Amino acid sequence: MIKIKKIQEINLEQNLYQVQDDKLSKDVAAILAAVKENGDKALREYTAKFDGVIIDDFTVAESEIEEAINAMDKEFIAVLEQARANIYKFHERQKRDDLIVFEEDGKILGQKYTPIERVGLYVPGGTAVYPSTVLMTAIPAKIAGCANIAIVSPPDRDGKISPAILAAAKIAGADKIYKVGGAQAVAALAFGTESIENVYKIVGPGNRYVAEAKRQVSSIVGIDMIAGPSEILIIAEPGANPDFIAIDLLSQAEHDTYARSILLTTDPELAKKVQERIEIMLPQLSREEIARKSIDEQGLIVICDHKQQMFDLSNEIAPEHLELMTANPISDLTLVKNAGSVFLGEYTPEPTGDYFSGTNHTLPTSGTAKFSNPLTVDDFVKKTEFSFYTREALAKDAKAIMYFAEKEGLTAHALSVKERVK
Repeated sequence: MIKIKKIQEINLEQNLYQVQDDKLSKDVAAILAAVKENGDKALREYTAKFDGVIIDDFTVAESEIEEAINAMDKEFIAVLEQARANIYKFHERQKRDDLIVFEEDGKILGQKYTPIERVGLYVPGGTAVYPSTVLMTAIPAKIAGCANIAIVSPPDRDGKISPAILAAAKIAGADKIYKVGGAQAVAALAFGTESIENVYKIVGPGNRYVAEAKRQVSSIVGIDMIAGPSEILIIAEPGANPDFIAIDLLSQAEHDTYARSILLTTDPELAKKVQERIEIMLPQLSREEIARKSIDEQGLIVICDHKQQMFDLSNEIAPEHLELMTANPISDLTLVKNAGSVFLGEYTPEPTGDYFSGTNHTLPTSGTAKFSNPLTVDDFVKKTEFSFYTREALAKDAKAIMYFAEKEGLTAHALSVKERVK
């Protein structure tokens, strides 16, 4: 049963944040080293060990993709197409123009945006299949102009990728799909193997092994974020619908046993009703066992003293998903400082953003929304600055530049200017 506590009983570090797992780190480091050293041979061994299947060719053939699309429910294909259109429409507005500034004294300064040439997208498999993650990662990469977009995803016991993932990949415009998952897939993307080309950036959510692998390779390739377990935090004022709250908390709990579902309210009666509704709803879920363990071990209802206290605590937690079930959710958005994505009002449940509205569902977790952002088109481009001086413009700035260089004791810096204007 989900715990109910008063705010005075809350220890943020103890109740809400993950601790470092040294054994996990060592296990992942060993996998990364093996793939770096032995390439496809190591990938096959780990795929057999963790996924229970022998893979000869990791690359998904075009015929497999077409077969998956032809076998898919036509209604689902239509939904994927509409979701793609919504996501594309929102993310296309994130594109930036190059910046060029012409100074009157003969200088030109600027910043140009260049797509990252090769990117790898991790799409989870295993206990659940996420074609939505394909759309959320591949579409911004496509809009950015990335030339090579590779997807990795764990195979099933038959050595195949879910048809839903393959269909989403085709619709989103991915270039390559590989049948490999886990930390070994991250290693393959980072280092490259005989059959998988290395990439310059890896994005997408995964389990603890995937997150740790991304952390360990982040010194040699770019990553979007180190995603922890999924989170939802709901701020609910008196009068909020307990059924809506209960099912929304469960919508995160069913992801995995480490998912966190938190309710903040000033109404003890509402808290009790939500606790009761959760117990009634749990047996209705197809993933009841996972959701129950998550709710029992990670779930939390906090009774706060007043409204501002709810928002203060939420901003300290910095949740991945934040739902505002308040009387004036749009105006209350001004009170939100730290959150990955905010869902306003009782008719905007978190799944609208997971699948269809157009906002991205690849979001910062574990408090990192204090300093990081949802996945955007910006994650797939890099910025390069440039400058141009005429001789006259350099002569005008020369004295100041040389003075600055000499103050730092860098004689050659000063002379490189002096040689040009003497």
